[in-house]
Amino acid sequence: MTTSVLERPAPVEAEGRASNGGVPARRAMARWAWRLFRREWRQQLMVLALIVVAVAATIVGAAVATNTPPPANSGFGTARDLATFPGSGPQVAAGIAQLQHRFGPVDVIDNQALTVPGSIDTYDLRAQNPQGPYGQPMLSLVSGHYPAGSDQVAMTSGVAASLNLAVGDVWHHAGQNRRVVGIVQNPQSLLDEFALVAPGQVASPSQIKVLFDAPGVDATSLGSNVQASSSAAPGNTINPKTIVLTLATLGMLLIGLVAVGGFTVLAQRRLRSIGMLGALGATDRNIRLVVRANGLVVGVVGTLLGAALGLAAWLVYRPHLEASAHHLIGVMALPWTVIFPAMILAVVTTFVAASRPARSVTKVPIVAALSGRPAPPRPVHRSAVPGAIALGIAFLLLTYSGATNGNGGAALELVLGLVALIVAIILLAPLCIAALASIARSTPIAVRLALRDLSRFRSRSGSALAAISLGVLIAVIICVAAAARYGNVLDYVGPNLASNQLIVYTPDGSMGGGPNPAGPVSTTTPAETQAMAASARNLATALGSTGPIQLEQTSATLLHAAVGRNFGGQVYVATPQLLRAFGINSADVDPNADVLTMRPGLASLTGMQLLYSDPSKGTTVIPGGGPGPGAGGGTLHDGPPTSFPCPIGSCMANPKIVTASALPSGTSAPNTVITEHAVHHLGLQVVTAGWLIQAPNPLTTTQITSARQASAEAGLTLETKNDQPTSAEIINWATAFGILLALGILAMTVGLIRSETAGDLRVLTATGAGSSTRRTLTAATAGALALLGAVIGTVAGYVAAIAWFRGSTLNGGLSALSSVPTNNLLIILIGMPLLAAAGGWLFAGREPSGIAMQPME
Repeated sequence: MTTSVLERPAPVEAEGRASNGGVPARRAMARWAWRLFRREWRQQLMVLALIVVAVAATIVGAAVATNTPPPANSGFGTARDLATFPGSGPQVAAGIAQLQHRFGPVDVIDNQALTVPGSIDTYDLRAQNPQGPYGQPMLSLVSGHYPAGSDQVAMTSGVAASLNLAVGDVWHHAGQNRRVVGIVQNPQSLLDEFALVAPGQVASPSQIKVLFDAPGVDATSLGSNVQASSSAAPGNTINPKTIVLTLATLGMLLIGLVAVGGFTVLAQRRLRSIGMLGALGATDRNIRLVVRANGLVVGVVGTLLGAALGLAAWLVYRPHLEASAHHLIGVMALPWTVIFPAMILAVVTTFVAASRPARSVTKVPIVAALSGRPAPPRPVHRSAVPGAIALGIAFLLLTYSGATNGNGGAALELVLGLVALIVAIILLAPLCIAALASIARSTPIAVRLALRDLSRFRSRSGSALAAISLGVLIAVIICVAAAARYGNVLDYVGPNLASNQLIVYTPDGSMGGGPNPAGPVSTTTPAETQAMAASARNLATALGSTGPIQLEQTSATLLHAAVGRNFGGQVYVATPQLLRAFGINSADVDPNADVLTMRPGLASLTGMQLLYSDPSKGTTVIPGGGPGPGAGGGTLHDGPPTSFPCPIGSCMANPKIVTASALPSGTSAPNTVITEHAVHHLGLQVVTAGWLIQAPNPLTTTQITSARQASAEAGLTLETKNDQPTSAEIINWATAFGILLALGILAMTVGLIRSETAGDLRVLTATGAGSSTRRTLTAATAGALALLGAVIGTVAGYVAAIAWFRGSTLNGGLSALSSVPTNNLLIILIGMPLLAAAGGWLFAGREPSGIAMQPME
């Protein structure tokens, strides 16, 4: 006869106090947790790999973000203050002597600007003491030695290459011969090109820099030519370390959500062993210690491995970062104030993730634990109500943050709002799983088993669903924000030009868009304009173009009166040559059109005004300010006025805008043009702003360099394609990131589920279930989690976007959300679940091994 009890009475000591075994029991539990980790580390490889990658990425990311900006003391060496004198002379010498008398030692650096023969590149002839009191960090020796006499010089590698010199060669300059004795560099700025001579060897310096220390003295009180290092440092509104630590925290949160499911599966797998421990007298605290200690071991091991991997990756990448950041970086120049908290956060994450299943297994009665039955799922209403409250708080905080229009006044509210939104997702995920399981009655048996299994193990599947939803949330927020920003037809953003285009500007043109502030008056003579046009034609011929497109501009620009916002970009004139270059027949253009544009939606905006100069009155309307003298009435300002006057003689209300999609889309290209009909009707004066050249192929670096030199010689300014991404690139990359992250988490989750339900799968196989049933189970599990994650993440992303734009007046408030990235959202909502289901179907057909043996173990 055997006797069993549902609960174990707590052992009592002689003094009447409950005993938990003390230090020996905790030591025994820790040793057991370590042995379990060594034996089952493969089952914990998923969480371990995530921790390793997260810690390594944090180390490298923090190092890159911290070391990419120039050093805080760049240009100052070790000095606190810098005085700059133009040229030389008795007054300069007196000023330097005064600084030396008042503040002690000074470091004088003479510079004379020189030009590389046959090029527009410049460099400095520099006289500097390598052992100066303050300038030593600004000078280092690469090879050779520093110059010691009037007949010696050292150069940077760039200057030496441009002058075709090497160490030992003789440099002939200004009637003086100097032997090259070394290669030097400025560690704080590798772009600094100079030829170094001994102090006092620059006869006619164009600039003299004096480094000194003036503690306790306001640098501005010493003169306008004095600058303090603290004022010269870039004023970042957000510290890069803060950004990296925030991203690391978000990554650890994702890992924690996945780790909860992993440790839950491990706890369920060890449930019988844990029940045996309880039957032998282990207390609930001892049992919780086993699971928590396992999480701690995983965190410590993963953190140490990740730190080693991150340091190795940093050592490999550091030389490449130096080349791109253009300054030297120390081997151990790592932001330890970010790395150490991130490492501690990784350990804490796994410990906290293991605490939840640790509490759950202690609630399972000993008999149930010995039988291997899982704990009953927690009622969903316990997390649904707090989840709804967190969602409401997130909406309010994000609305308040949006009211600041992104000016940084409510950055804390923005962060707290996103945190509350994530908390809401975590709390509402189990409710969504239970709701999905409730509709499983009408589904086939395999699908029904999969959905009910998700609901039965909500502690595991809920955390995985939250992690998937969080990955989708990030992607949706980026997609929606990018679509809203790029959908603003007034403040147009994106690449300035195509890769095969360049613009050469005259002195009357305005590089980068915006009307000429000087109005339509030309500052160049007709002969000079003709010479520039000939240079543009020669440049076009050299690039293989059929000919340059002349760009003409007036003083006219556009303004949206409803929001008081100016039109971002240059409004060129729609000359027949320009229209013909882009395949537009002048005869097909509406003869009454005032403006042609390729910007989608601009033609449908109401309240547009065309502002211009009145040649007869000498009036110029300047965007962002009021009309000039003589315009009469009206002031341009930000904010939605109740009525916006349009002064006669300097403004045309509601110009007729026609969409011409054939015009180029670049922000600096002629994407919006004023017709010749409007030019003649308003009597506007026209000047040549520049020429647009379209090559048959994308421009190479050599072609761009040659074009810059030719433009400089002709007195022109050149603009080529920048690195600004298109909206499609941002949205597509965000979509791919969200889907890959969600599918990666999903693959890990399905792997955990298959390992936990291996016994059930063996029973199904033994009773005759074939490979199609096994495939359907896995496909339904993966597809259901992917579908729920896509829906929750998309809804949460739009909740955040609606809340932020609801309070914001930027981009037209909620109207900015009219630009919906439909295709990308459909890929997330439909494509991702189908891809997950297809992956589950393909990789789940293998028959389990040991069908007869496993139930007896």
